[in-house]
Amino acid sequence: MNEVNVDVAVIGAGTAGLAAYRAAIAAGRRAVIIEGGPYGTTCARVGCMPSKLLIAAAEAAHATEKWDTFGIRLEGTVRIDGAAVMARIKRERDRFVGFVLKGVDNIPADHKLRGHAKFVDDHSLQVDDHTVVTFGRAVIATGSSPSIPPVLKGAGDRLIVNDDVFDWDDLPPSVAVFGPGVIGLEIGQALHRLGVRTEVFGRGHFVGPFSDPALKAYATQTFGDEFPLFTDARVSSIERVGDGVRLMQDFDDGSSAVKEFDWVIAATGRAPNVKHLGLENTSVTLGANGVPEFDRTTMQCGSTGIFIAGDANNDVPLLHEAADEGRIAGENAARFPQVQPGLRREPIGVVFSDPQLATVGRRFVDLAPDSFVTGEVSFEDQGRARVMLRNKGLLHVYAEKGSGRLLGCEMIGPDVEHLAHLLAWAMQSGMTVQRALEMPFYHPVVEEGLRTALRDAAAKLADA
Repeated sequence: MNEVNVDVAVIGAGTAGLAAYRAAIAAGRRAVIIEGGPYGTTCARVGCMPSKLLIAAAEAAHATEKWDTFGIRLEGTVRIDGAAVMARIKRERDRFVGFVLKGVDNIPADHKLRGHAKFVDDHSLQVDDHTVVTFGRAVIATGSSPSIPPVLKGAGDRLIVNDDVFDWDDLPPSVAVFGPGVIGLEIGQALHRLGVRTEVFGRGHFVGPFSDPALKAYATQTFGDEFPLFTDARVSSIERVGDGVRLMQDFDDGSSAVKEFDWVIAATGRAPNVKHLGLENTSVTLGANGVPEFDRTTMQCGSTGIFIAGDANNDVPLLHEAADEGRIAGENAARFPQVQPGLRREPIGVVFSDPQLATVGRRFVDLAPDSFVTGEVSFEDQGRARVMLRNKGLLHVYAEKGSGRLLGCEMIGPDVEHLAHLLAWAMQSGMTVQRALEMPFYHPVVEEGLRTALRDAAAKLADA
């Protein structure tokens, strides 16, 4: 049995784990990073980057549908070469993964340990059957895995998770996507625009990241106009038949429909990878979901020398948050027991659908009733949006009564990823609605729509 003794043991070599390891090393600590799966972050391998490559191909194909309105005539037809689409996605995906692997390769060999780690106690880990790691502090950065509802298991070998889409060699004729959240909407719409017969099924009327009833309704209508979207579907059975899958969908009027697809894609959320870590052997306090209770400003689990960062803590599963959390966890593991709060940035989330969806700061559901006003703008008549034939969208910005401070925003519209950044910067700097209105706005730009919403909020604040 090999024995390793370090100041900081990092479990997981994804975005959070790499950030934690680098922070610990920068602080002069002896550290080891342990990984039981493939190197290369979730973002690069199966998340952010390959999904955006799929979306980019879909946007290129969809752009031709607007040509006639612009007065541009297409003679003949557009043909989507699914094999070529997937070949480029995998080629570029592998390139992005290569950048991550290059960074891992630069880590000294004696700082890397291959295998699955399990806690023996608060200061030791067993890695497979070959190594015991004794540590002063540890960082859990084990990421997450797709969560699959039992009802989908009837699809057998025709059931895949969204990660598996990027291993296809060609586009299939049809798919049923379960989960109209961030990932399901992105993949579902992209496949639809690439000529795949696509239907998206959800439960509870949720769509994307929205909690504001008006935004949920607008998004449901917008995407439902483009492809079949059932936000509260009742699927009574799923079975593997022939070369695909057959499902039975029941409706409110008592009727039902039998539908067949080549594949079922589960985009039904992810679960933190903490189940097999042996956390019961430590003194951390576990929550109902098995995740250790922790301080999100320090990433510390209780008063122990164990920290948790990234998707493993089930807090804000986004790459930039994982990087921040990993850095905070690594720095505090290095300085333990003198832990300090780290910088947590204003929350920002973007869905790269068309139109895009975004949330910034506090969402509608996070705000106390009657504590805020809502500034509103529709992009349907917004000048630049109409010029581009991209005039779909609704923006709600929330401002605190009394102070006028910007609290949050939920929005759907053209390229709102950029508006989300502007608002995140404004909120993190403590701007009020009035101060934001003093900022420069060019003409004609989509940002003028944000100004309209801010003016609406200012008027409501004056009346409050």
